[in-house]
Formats: sequence, C-alpha cells, structure tokens
Amino acid sequence: MSDLHEQAMNYVYQQVLQRLLGHLSRAERTALQLLIQRLLVAAGGAERISDFVLLVPFGGGKDSAYTLALLRAAQLSICTRAPGTFKLRVATLRHAGLSPAVMGNIHRVYSALFLYDDPRVEMLVFDDQRTHAFEPDLPFSAAGRRQNRADMLRAGHLTAGDGRSTFCDSCHLNLADAFYRAMTWGEGVGAVATGDSRKEQKQYITWLMRLAQATGQQNGHWRHQSFQAVMRSLGSLTQAWRQELYGEAEAAKPLGLPAGKAVMPVHVAVGELFNGRADEHWDLLTDFLGFRFDDLALAFSESDCANPLLMAHLQGLRSQYLDGGRYADGIASYLQDARRLMRRKRMPARLVAQVLAAFDGDACIQAQRALAAGFAQQAYGLNEAQLVCMLYSPFVDQGQGMERYLRDCHPGMLVALPDLHRALSGQQVPEQVLQWLMESSAMSLAELQALYARRRIDLASSDSIIARIRAADPERSLQRRAVA
Repeated sequence: MSDLHEQAMNYVYQQVLQRLLGHLSRAERTALQLLIQRLLVAAGGAERISDFVLLVPFGGGKDSAYTLALLRAAQLSICTRAPGTFKLRVATLRHAGLSPAVMGNIHRVYSALFLYDDPRVEMLVFDDQRTHAFEPDLPFSAAGRRQNRADMLRAGHLTAGDGRSTFCDSCHLNLADAFYRAMTWGEGVGAVATGDSRKEQKQYITWLMRLAQATGQQNGHWRHQSFQAVMRSLGSLTQAWRQELYGEAEAAKPLGLPAGKAVMPVHVAVGELFNGRADEHWDLLTDFLGFRFDDLALAFSESDCANPLLMAHLQGLRSQYLDGGRYADGIASYLQDARRLMRRKRMPARLVAQVLAAFDGDACIQAQRALAAGFAQQAYGLNEAQLVCMLYSPFVDQGQGMERYLRDCHPGMLVALPDLHRALSGQQVPEQVLQWLMESSAMSLAELQALYARRRIDLASSDSIIARIRAADPERSLQRRAVA
C-alpha cells in the first residue's frame, strides 16, 4: 500500500469513526471507553494491541450488527491513541436458515463500517467443513445444504415436527464447531466478543450445564465455567445429539480444543456495557448500517436457526391437517407465543406492530403462507406436502401412523399399505411404491428404512438428549436469541 493510499484510507476510517460516534449516546460513548480499556488489558497493553486478534460471531441480525459496530468503533478509536490497533475477525455460520436478505444485511453492515479491504479485518464464513472469505453472493454449499436438510428431516420425523427440535437444535449445536474453527483459524484469537448480557450468559450456560449432566460431564455453578469448559460441553452435547439422530456409527467426532495453545481465548461481554434495546439505537441500525428487517425472520433479529416464519408455517399446517382446525388457527397460536417473547425481549413497538400486521386478515396470512412455502423450497428443497408428511411422521414405530397419514392426505394409496410396509422393512416391492415413498417424504429409501426401525422420541422423556435440549431451553416455544 502506497503512503498516499494509506493516508486516504486513514482519512476514510476517521470519517467512519466520527459517524459511528455521532450515532452513539453519551452513555454509549462512556461505555465505549470502558470497552476499549478491557480490550487493552486483554491484549496485555497498548504496546501489544497490534498482535491481538478479537473474534466476533456475526449472525446477520440487528443485535450482532450493533455489537459489531461497537467493536469497530473501539478498533478505530484505539488508532487515535496507540501506534496500532487489534485485528478483528468476523465469523458467520452459514446454514439453510440464512436467507438472501440476511446475507444482504451482512454486506451492507460490512460496507458501512468499511471492513472490506481493511487488512486489520478478516470476514469469514463457515459452511459445513469449509471456510471462505465473505462474499455477498456466496452460494451455500451443496454439502452444507444436504446436511442441514438431512438433520431437519431426521429430527422432524422423530419428533413429529416439533419446531425447536426440527429446526433450531442443529444450528445451535453447530455453533460449537464454527466457534472452534473460527478460534483456531490461522494463528488463532486472543478473545471472543459477544453482545450477550450477563443475564443471557447465565441463561445459556445454565442450559448447557443442565444438559452436561445428561452426557456425564462435570459441572458446577455457572459463574465458575471457563470458556474452555463451555466449549467442551458444547462439543460433547453435539456428539450426543447426533448419535441419537443417526446412531453411534454416524455420530460426530468429539470437538477438539486448540492443540498446542496453552491459553484459551478470553470472553469479552460487550452486552454488559451497552443497552441492547434496538429502539435506542434505531438510527445507527437503519440509517448508518443499512439494516433491513427480513420478512422471513418476523423481526426476531438473529438467524441462528430456521426462519420464524417457517416455524409459524408448520404450526399452521399442523392445525389444518392434524388438529382439525384452520391454518389461521395455528398462526394465531404462534403469534400468541410470539407476543410473550417479544414483550420479554422488550422489542420496539414498531417491530411488534410489523410482525402482527403481516398476519392481519386472511389475505395477509395467505401471502405469508406463500412466502414461507417458497423459502422451504429454496432452503431445503421441500414442498408443502413433504412438510405435512414430516408432521405426521408416519414411518417411525414400524409405520404405526402410516394408515392415518394415508387416509388424511393420500387416500388413493391405502390399497398399497401392505406394500409400503414391505418396502420399509427391506422387502421387494414394485418400483412405483418406492418412488412414491421417496417423493412424498423427500427422503431416500435407506433413510426411510432407518426411520421405520426407530421409535418416535418422547419429548417428555428424560432418556432422550433431544427431549432434554428442548425441555432445558428457557425459550423452548420459540426461537432463542442467537449466541452471535
């Protein structure tokens, strides 16, 4: 980089910092100075700050966008008082629930903060077992899409389409692997920063500690859990979860911790210093960072699992097909839970109104249904009939629910019920029967036969790690706020 170019870029960075500071309140600017002091201490002093790497997970939602903006302000502020500043590593876990609208938000935030082409910033995407530099139009890998779809279908059929077990657990637990790879990429990192408040940290670690008991791990008071212990617990929990889904032969390997690194990253809790209420930094989000609220996310902010609209869609389908009600009845039930969650999160009134207005009347509900169906097809390759099949979960328990499923949804196939049982038990049947099974479920014959031999997971059982995950979650009825 030439001296002239470096001077020009430094001027740009100064302008970005001034604009950021102009969007912060007096209390936020004071908290920013405290954050800077914590980072300097974590790095070992101003003379070592240039060698310090800070990891921030970025889910593409409003809360993690606010956290990233604060860390960028800290990074640029340190330049004004020290010879250098810390390096910022921004990591995004790519999964099927990460819609194009969320990718667009990430790009606009990066652009507004001038992260592109800054040698002090790394923007990484973790997709299945691959690591990429962020690009706004980066496609989701075929391998990652296949794994997300397989996890979703397997969990959905084993739990009769329970929303959290079907969509959220996989992404929550995959964060452990993404964290590990983000921490150990290159020369590793010195710290991990999140926007979680003290209360949210306590909720998450308490949830994890409860589950640690199910996998035979040691545990103690949540305040005494080191970052390393939390990572180990997440890795063991992920292994136990995958083993229950797929069996021991296909279970994931235990999560390894950074080899040869004596010091694990410290945790910088940005949320302890700043007020995370979106209505108090609305202009920073929407005007400066260019954040747009995704219709698929129902304004819930983070993208740690399936879009909330898709979960609402499943509840509508369950009401229509299994409960003898209307699609709109299931949506109303979901919105009732959503209101409680939005109040607990103290979401801005304008966002609450936006969520409710999207379902105001039959025409709006049908438009949202079409939007959800389109996303299910785009993200998972599933049509509405295949989602309904998952809700019935007709193949588990030796196909005990298959007759009801056929009577309700495919009465013309009742005559083929004996052949369907034979096919699922591994016997020879006409090719048309096999084709129907795979098309109606979106699963391979081997996957269907594996389900046929499994029992449905009792979500009230203490023997199932999937049931324990669901029961221990403090917000198990709806999407939990993302770690990122």
